[in-house]
Amino acid sequence: MVVFEDGQIKKSDYRRFIIETETAKDDTRAMHQVITRRMKRWISDQNVEIGEIVGKFAYAPNLIVVDGGAPQVAAAERALLELGITDIAVVGLAKRLEEIWLPGNPDPIILPRNSEGLYLLQRVRDEAHRFAITFHRSRRSKIMLESLLDEIPNLGQVRRDALLKKFGSVAALRKCSMDDLSKLPGIGEKLAADIYDFLNNNFSEALN
Repeated sequence: MVVFEDGQIKKSDYRRFIIETETAKDDTRAMHQVITRRMKRWISDQNVEIGEIVGKFAYAPNLIVVDGGAPQVAAAERALLELGITDIAVVGLAKRLEEIWLPGNPDPIILPRNSEGLYLLQRVRDEAHRFAITFHRSRRSKIMLESLLDEIPNLGQVRRDALLKKFGSVAALRKCSMDDLSKLPGIGEKLAADIYDFLNNNFSEALN
């Protein structure tokens, strides 16, 4: 989920949500879950104050833009109403014809292609897509590295976890020289050689 403030990106308020597999298969269920989780956190933050510093969800958005049409908008609105939130507007932007959907409206609103309002909604939608794609690629890289480390002989769980945390992806680990690997805590020259050989021989073709 991305956030814009006064028409500008506000990355400090971006949030990533991992949805369980079955829910993720249904756009409307996933939408309902994300809105519910985000706004529950906002409600919770209203009651948390340390000195004069309020939580990051200190104020509610004026508008929630969802990626999709009437079903996705209905799911988002339902999540808000279930939490007792009635003063936040919801709209959906459907990509096929760039239609704008409002809750309960049977027909979409079509703005002129040169509309500044449409341009802003498109920017929000496209930034959300970019953010999501980056996140998914990062997760895939981490999963690949995790699977690969499981295959390396004599590499215990503690060292696997340390390598996974430090490098995060196969590509990042493969850039590390044997000498650099040997200097990592708990690795040593012998294990460094095993890791280096495994990465650069057994998997050289598959990972290029």
